[in-house]
Amino acid sequence: QVQLVESGGGLVQPGGSLRLSCAASGSIFSINDMGWYRQTPGKERELVATITNGGSTNYADSVKGRFTVSRDNTKKTVYLQMNSLKPEDTAVYYCNANIRLDWGPQEYTYWGQGTQVTVSS
Repeated sequence: QVQLVESGGGLVQPGGSLRLSCAASGSIFSINDMGWYRQTPGKERELVATITNGGSTNYADSVKGRFTVSRDNTKKTVYLQMNSLKPEDTAVYYCNANIRLDWGPQEYTYWGQGTQVTVSS
């Protein structure tokens, strides 16, 4: 019923920038917290950034000052602006959203399909 579709990944040189987008669609009543996570082979999924419905943000120490998370509630979309990219940022990035559906009060967690970000010279 609900889908999170990601876009914006790709190959970029160190020091470059990328902007990831994640758009939610379906029978959505409301969206609470949203966030971005990343994962590399053999490692656990890492929280990168979160943003509440009111706009409060939190970042992993490794990306503070370089990444910015934002959201557009009208478009049901969360963004991740990534600047000054480093090879260590290479990973599959997943968006996440806590969503209440039209037909009930219970909140569910949904994940995007993942988008590859590769930082290499």
